[in-house]
Amino acid sequence: EGILQANIRLANEPEDRRETHPCEKLVADYWKVEHKGRLADDWLKDVVRWTWRVKLLSQLETELMTRIRENSEDEAIRVFAKNLKDLLLAAPAGLRPTLGLDPGLRTGVKVAVVDGTGKLVEHTAIFPHAPQKKWKESLGTLATLCLTHQVELVSIGNGTASRETDRLVAELMRSYPKLGLTKIVVSEAGASVYSASELAAREFPDLDVTIRGAVSIARRLQDPLAELVKIEPKSIGVGQYQHDVSQINLSRSLEAVVEDCVNAVGVDLNTASSALLARVSGLNRTLADNIVSYRDENGAFRSRQDLQKVTRFGAKTFEQAAGFLRVMNGDNPLDSSAVHPEAYPVVEKIATQSSRELQALIGDSTFLKSLNAADFTDETFGLPTVTDIISELDKPGRDPRPDFKAAEFKEGIE
Repeated sequence: EGILQANIRLANEPEDRRETHPCEKLVADYWKVEHKGRLADDWLKDVVRWTWRVKLLSQLETELMTRIRENSEDEAIRVFAKNLKDLLLAAPAGLRPTLGLDPGLRTGVKVAVVDGTGKLVEHTAIFPHAPQKKWKESLGTLATLCLTHQVELVSIGNGTASRETDRLVAELMRSYPKLGLTKIVVSEAGASVYSASELAAREFPDLDVTIRGAVSIARRLQDPLAELVKIEPKSIGVGQYQHDVSQINLSRSLEAVVEDCVNAVGVDLNTASSALLARVSGLNRTLADNIVSYRDENGAFRSRQDLQKVTRFGAKTFEQAAGFLRVMNGDNPLDSSAVHPEAYPVVEKIATQSSRELQALIGDSTFLKSLNAADFTDETFGLPTVTDIISELDKPGRDPRPDFKAAEFKEGIE
């Protein structure tokens, strides 16, 4: 700090500061100061120079530099927000048993196995790298875990010793091809923040902090969005200079991105964590905890209407949140779609006029594309809304995230 300085210079500004600056001429012209052979002319010229260099230049430089910095911050925050969106909307691997590895050298590689629902089923630590170098023993431990829990995916954190751990898993796959494993290196940014958080302590009160990190690494491969919402957005690592911009504006922008992503994907009411539910439009931490408590006490939700039985879940909250909450295999097939309960009468009208069952209507692309949306509009639901409803019926519960694909790297190339 204080070593580098930035200055604003005009293209035609003279190098020698003793020469007249172009802006001094502008000041002189404005006040009609010119050399007329008077005794005070030299003094007036000095006043013009002083006015520009002492008063106007410093003020303009400050104003322009502030404006440039604000524009730069806005652009940087926009880039950070885009980076976060890409991370949150990364392709989920799905409900598949996963082995999470948090690499390390001296402290060992922390291992956590989670089942298809993300539940921790077993954990341990292995020491394949220096100084212990228990390579063969570590391979045996991993093979046993994968066989016991029918693991399909191996999620490797990209921190210290990631490359060495990746080679370990590659050898595991070569030595035990029948396991049918797929290995993926994932970003472990924010895993340590989550593992030391109050949320992680509530979920795993008796678990070591390092193992919690391995659980997070495994889960973020299964469903990046559901896991990353547990971490403060700024801790996920969205940009190199994120600490140099306005933290208030950055937080506001990143929080909005998280909420947009959660609402765009939708949330399964019967499996979502409190942290994920709290990001749904209209909900907060208290309401999210109340939903989870109701679910634990009364079992799975059978319909969206059951939400109104949750403590402090009022009509306005239902109006804001219901469209983003999904009930899979519930009493009403529309509850698993993005169609808001207020719009159910439109769907029922379509079914009645076409003499079709509701279940048969959903997903019938040929029939739905033949409909004229204007035939089902009224004072409440306009043409754009009805068009969106028909589009959602065509592909109910569609996920905006891409399909999961694992890249295959040629062994031996480093």
